[in-house]
Amino acid sequence: MSASELATLSILLVEPSPTQHKIIASHLNEEGVVQIDSVDSGEEALNFIQKYPPDLVISAMSLPDMSASELLVKLQSTAHYDALNFMLISSETAFSALNPIRQAGVVAILPKPFAHQDLLRALRTTLDYIDPEELALANYHADELKVLVVDDSMAARNHIARVLGAMGIESITKAENGLDAIAKLSDEDFDLIITDLNMPEMDGQQLIEHIRHDMGNTYIPILMVTSEHDAARLSSVQQSGVSAICDKPFEPQTVREILFRVLDEA
Repeated sequence: MSASELATLSILLVEPSPTQHKIIASHLNEEGVVQIDSVDSGEEALNFIQKYPPDLVISAMSLPDMSASELLVKLQSTAHYDALNFMLISSETAFSALNPIRQAGVVAILPKPFAHQDLLRALRTTLDYIDPEELALANYHADELKVLVVDDSMAARNHIARVLGAMGIESITKAENGLDAIAKLSDEDFDLIITDLNMPEMDGQQLIEHIRHDMGNTYIPILMVTSEHDAARLSSVQQSGVSAICDKPFEPQTVREILFRVLDEA
């Protein structure tokens, strides 16, 4: 990623604090980002985006008129802006507050204060979303892969499908939970399953155990994309037969590297 690439990014900074605005803008300027517009509230952000859609929205969590979560919901409910790149910079640590934003498929969630390298990584991810690299595999053609995406969040399903589609994967089937996925697996064969962990009806771990043990399918790669951070829970998932685990929000390059490993090296 070169300075010239970063200089092309247009960023809308939604930050009511003048101090935080200066800090974030300074970090962006340090990396050569110069196209930075700023607003103080969610409503101002929506009005600005309608006129001048940016490449990336960077928002605080608490805005005078709404939360970052509410702003993101409004954006994703508008067809023209449902795939707009969004990054949160917040001192919020509560899982209940951050999880809806993780599920929505944001570029990154950074703490206050944040490390400069983490911001740089998020900018790199934004460029990857804007100009994605097609998935090149030795054993598969990306456009021939059949993928099943399992997640109870429609926003998360759509986001994962967009990322896969940008990599050249065309055949993507979606399921709302483990039981829905099993029904689809009984009707069709897939090359890859990407599943969330925490879902109603049947969660991701139960789905994996059903596939590996009840169905006797030990070979299909299963990637879990989850916001779960409980070490004991994740250890149990690893023992259930998952091929790889990836955090939400994820970077396309990270997913690409995992797919190389689970599809080619396997």
